[in-house]
Amino acid sequence: MTPLQPAPPTQPIQPDRFAQPPGTQLAQVNIGRTVAPLDSPALAGFVAQLAEVNALAERSPGFVWRLVDDAGADATGLRPDRDDDLLQINCSVWESVRALHDYVYRSDHLRVLASRRDWFQPPAAAHLALWWVPAGHRPDVAEAMARIATLREHGPGPDAFTFRELRGAR
Repeated sequence: MTPLQPAPPTQPIQPDRFAQPPGTQLAQVNIGRTVAPLDSPALAGFVAQLAEVNALAERSPGFVWRLVDDAGADATGLRPDRDDDLLQINCSVWESVRALHDYVYRSDHLRVLASRRDWFQPPAAAHLALWWVPAGHRPDVAEAMARIATLREHGPGPDAFTFRELRGAR
């Protein structure tokens, strides 16, 4: 992977009502509708990088677990909405906000993230949610989708939030 420049320093994570409770880890889910089916030429670049990006996550400090389908390599076989074959899901658990943030914005993952508009439709609503889980808990698709729904219906709160709520005052 060709690395992009790391994200500039950001405001520190704010210890507040979203602070990590003792004995917990951070779960994240993000969903997106692809611009075409996964087996189409339009998604070839995305599919070609999945194994490498997943391996990068697994090597990253603070990584705990990621959701995979029955094939075990990635989650592309899972259908969070059985009526929408283009909807993809990614769910993982991390030791802390900092660990996830560093993977997403300060690793080679950033290069893939920068290309997301080539492969995914613009989201029409909240598409990422974070929440605290007891250490050792592994969310399933239903739980992850419920967190997205909570964020969409009620906005950020202790049950579903985003990186934005974890920043210091602007």
